Amino acid sequence: MVTSPARGRWVALLLAGLTPVVAELTLGNPPLRQAWLLLLWTPIYGAGTVLIRELVRRAGRGWYAVLLLGAAYGIVEEGLALQALTSPTLYGVAGWAPRVLGLNSAYTELNIPYHAVFSVALPILLVDLVVPALRHRPYLGRTGLVVAAVVFVLGALLLRWTTAFVDPGYQAPPAALVAFVLVIAALAVLALRVLPRPPNPPAAAPRTAAAPRTAAAPLTVPAPRTVPAPPVIACLAGVAAFGYLGLLFPFGGAHHPAFTRGGWVAVPMAAAALLAVAAGLLLRRWTAHGGWRDRHSLALAGGALVAHTAFGVIANGATTTDRVSLAALGVVMTVLLALLARRTR
Repeated sequence: MVTSPARGRWVALLLAGLTPVVAELTLGNPPLRQAWLLLLWTPIYGAGTVLIRELVRRAGRGWYAVLLLGAAYGIVEEGLALQALTSPTLYGVAGWAPRVLGLNSAYTELNIPYHAVFSVALPILLVDLVVPALRHRPYLGRTGLVVAAVVFVLGALLLRWTTAFVDPGYQAPPAALVAFVLVIAALAVLALRVLPRPPNPPAAAPRTAAAPRTAAAPLTVPAPRTVPAPPVIACLAGVAAFGYLGLLFPFGGAHHPAFTRGGWVAVPMAAAALLAVAAGLLLRRWTAHGGWRDRHSLALAGGALVAHTAFGVIANGATTTDRVSLAALGVVMTVLLALLARRTR
């Protein structure tokens, strides 16, 4: 099937517009009364995610590449544009946990995976589910790819020049900036050149009568691992997302992760890392099984998004109005996910 260039551009715009909504608005940052701030974030968020998807599709790579480039995106935004990874004063994050090699350790552990998942992977996954006919193809031509890259760079500069988001008196050390650029480059090479291309999913063979067993055939075949039902996947994704955010982001008046003090802050940081690894291993096991379908992918995205908005209601609501409006947005999001689930079935 030949893809219409105009259709690809419209889907790319859908992804660009959806990304800051998923990454920021549905977390309550900013609150709905300040939703106009998304206009400042859309260039870097939207163009960045579109650029990542285009590069991954053109290179023929899969979700591992998306996550690695999502981490690189997080370093661009948090390390180069906002410089929050190293700032000793911005957002007060330097006081969350001990600084390691000049980095705000807990903030870095929280935000780099957050951007990889919520700013990049989940918006791409949702748009792939909305427009499944284009999921394995680039949306844009070469000119569109260049435009996305230029808008992404301009969006990063816009954040850097907008004093409302940065510490206007702070400049990251040159050594840190060079290190960030080298890590970004390494992640890009690893994602687009080193990672193997994922195999094409095999078509399901029709069920026929058993073939005669030959001498070389095994006597027993182990039963295939089963994929949990979509509601189970949604619940587990919600627990993982809520748990990861709750372990690292101080809320409820706390000044350190999970209401800890002193050296005890290492406990929730280690627990968050273990939770992320466990969730990743489970997801890898389930998606490797032939029974993984679009409804499972939607359950994964939906569970994570609902939990992430629920955490935003608890942690980011500065006023009752903000909490109620974010909860209402969560209800709207849940209804839209349910409609997409009906369509997916």
